[in-house]
Amino acid sequence: MTAPAAARAAAPAVAAAPPSLAGRLRWNLADGFTLIGRELSRLRQEPGQLVAALIFPAVMVVLFGYVFGSAIEVPGEGNYREYLMPGLFAMVTFSSIMAVTMRVATDASRGVMDRFRSMPVARSAVPFGQTGAEVLNGVLALAIMTAAGLVVGWSAHRGVLRTAEAFLLLALMRYALSWVGCYLGLVVKNEQTADQLIPLVFPVTMLSNSFVPTGGMPEALQVVAEWNPVSALTAACRELFGNPGAPAADLAWPLAHPVTASVLWALALIAVFAPLSVRTYQRRGR
Repeated sequence: MTAPAAARAAAPAVAAAPPSLAGRLRWNLADGFTLIGRELSRLRQEPGQLVAALIFPAVMVVLFGYVFGSAIEVPGEGNYREYLMPGLFAMVTFSSIMAVTMRVATDASRGVMDRFRSMPVARSAVPFGQTGAEVLNGVLALAIMTAAGLVVGWSAHRGVLRTAEAFLLLALMRYALSWVGCYLGLVVKNEQTADQLIPLVFPVTMLSNSFVPTGGMPEALQVVAEWNPVSALTAACRELFGNPGAPAADLAWPLAHPVTASVLWALALIAVFAPLSVRTYQRRGR
């Protein structure tokens, strides 16, 4: 066998994209849903990770609700646990960045990404599988947190439709943030670096209106907190759930129009990081 022939024989299989746009779309979706199933099947092999992910939201509700609840005054003399729950929903939603970063970086460092690239799999399907699985994981985490919130006295007051809109908004933001995590995981490439990035998420979630009103913060921090997407998502959930802490009209634009601001944040993150993730994944195979 000649050298060129041997090289061709050793080369990984390359998927031939269907010629039509509809065919390429079906191909990407089919491979993407297959990889979503692969991500979900990992939970059966790592039950400790699943248990920790489900216990964490419930622990946060009890810890913050009863420890902070006796020391923080809620605007309008409302119940602090009702004020708190939208902030915890937002905090857990933003934690999806690090969850996806760790999974993608782990796959990259262990050669799983290289294995996928050697198979006839649509290139955009791999990031799609990572981000799609995170949305399903998030639904389960939100269900556990909702049950814990109901136990401690939280409830939604604006009807089924508004409540559904709030949860859909949380799912949309989680999906958008999972693309951020996918990109970061592809960039850092190893588990150790990704693990060191996890603490960086907490300052972002804490410097917001999730747990305390922004009015008592120093002026510089107040500006940052009011434009923080965590604050917009928290305020949007409070508005849709009818919980205490609805934004005043004289606040910054994202808090005066939190639902619109949250949707814009989510769409902007998807528009930026989805193409970046797919392009970075493709370039790693060159």
